Amino acid sequence: MRLPRSLTSRLVITAVALVAVVSASVGLATALAMSDHLHDELDREVLSSVDRAGGPRAGLPLPSRDRLLDRFEGDVPEIGNQRPGTLVAFPGRDVGFVLSEQRGEAELLDAEDLASLAAVPSDGEAHTVEVAGESYRVAADLEGRLVTGLPTGEVDRAVASLVQWEVVLGLLGVLTAAGLGTLLVRRQLRPLNEVAETAHAVAELPLSEGEIAITERVPDHLTDPRTETGKVGGALNTLLAHVETSLEARHRSEQQVRQFVADASHELRTPLTTIAGYTELARRRRDEATIDAALTKVGEESQRMTALVEDLLLLARLDAGRPLERQPVDLSRLVLETVDDAHVVAPGHHWRVRLPEGDEPVVVTGDELRLRQVVTNLLTNARKYTPAGSTVTVALHEGGFEVRDDGPGFPAELVSSAFERFSRGDASRHREGGVGLGLALVQAIVTAHGGAVSLLSVPGDTRIRVDLPVSD
Repeated sequence: MRLPRSLTSRLVITAVALVAVVSASVGLATALAMSDHLHDELDREVLSSVDRAGGPRAGLPLPSRDRLLDRFEGDVPEIGNQRPGTLVAFPGRDVGFVLSEQRGEAELLDAEDLASLAAVPSDGEAHTVEVAGESYRVAADLEGRLVTGLPTGEVDRAVASLVQWEVVLGLLGVLTAAGLGTLLVRRQLRPLNEVAETAHAVAELPLSEGEIAITERVPDHLTDPRTETGKVGGALNTLLAHVETSLEARHRSEQQVRQFVADASHELRTPLTTIAGYTELARRRRDEATIDAALTKVGEESQRMTALVEDLLLLARLDAGRPLERQPVDLSRLVLETVDDAHVVAPGHHWRVRLPEGDEPVVVTGDELRLRQVVTNLLTNARKYTPAGSTVTVALHEGGFEVRDDGPGFPAELVSSAFERFSRGDASRHREGGVGLGLALVQAIVTAHGGAVSLLSVPGDTRIRVDLPVSD
């Protein structure tokens, strides 16, 4: 048999089953105890009747004395006072009877019954025999001349009546437990149903696309961690908050991907348009000067597209978790070499390197080629967005470095998104042909190394700090 799936039904059935089992166990134990007690009382009365029948006080006349003279051949024994229903037998003389309700009257036993009574052992204990179609507890005196007994019918009827009442009361108890149990269980599970309603409400929300706000929450009174329902409600609220945060992050990511694709398309469209224009110009005007100018411009735009595609490919590889080399890198040497290159490219800037105290070089663990790209991008960014005469300082520290300049700084609205892809400032930052991937590459490379990059910028003081894992 399959149990119902409803938790309410299962709990009620379990409670009712427990009540039924306990009631049955108590009833059975009570019935057995009562039966044992009544049978013990009956056995004591049977043994007492043996003493009365054969003791020194025996002297009352035998019932129906005149009817039994022929059985005893004139020697009629005397028995003590016995209550109606008592069985008295003399196996040695083949005579026995059961006292009736009317004094002086008795029902004689037949030979088969007397044979059963003759087999009763003389051990001073009561035994059960079937006499005249009824069960008796009988006992024999020590000489085996006398057997007396009492019927067990009254005891059996008393025990049967007790069992009947126990069954009736047990059924009433089970029905009462079922009714009250259903009411109480439903009341206790009502908070859990409210939690389920919140979960269903959230499940019906369209979560596949677009900006989604999950405002449904389990009420505060159902989030008490001291109760089982409160634990479920609190866990559901935590889950909903996590899902809401994840959906917001997914939506932002989708928006960034859309913006990324749009920006990449725009950046590629410009050089492609330029290449197409100069190619058409060279086709129409076939003079050598025009063709040379067109080829030069096509080459420049091709290099620009190549650089953009390489940067995009590098970002894609880093996003895919492609492993980088893990070797000790002398960051001090790398910074000095990169600053020397920047000084050649932009002699109008003041380039400074600040080394940590001591002669020990700063060594980190990573990919030297990619770390060189990080330093180069940061110095290029500082060169492009600061006017001539600005001072750019690279300060090395244990596990990284910091690039600082005294230029105009990042616009306030750009600081929070400076490391996003295709993030750009306005024209006042004197942009020179970049596509907005420099700082995005810096963050991606540093993150792939297990490091972190941060930005602080106010007019006259811009700082970009890079922290990397220290070499063992």
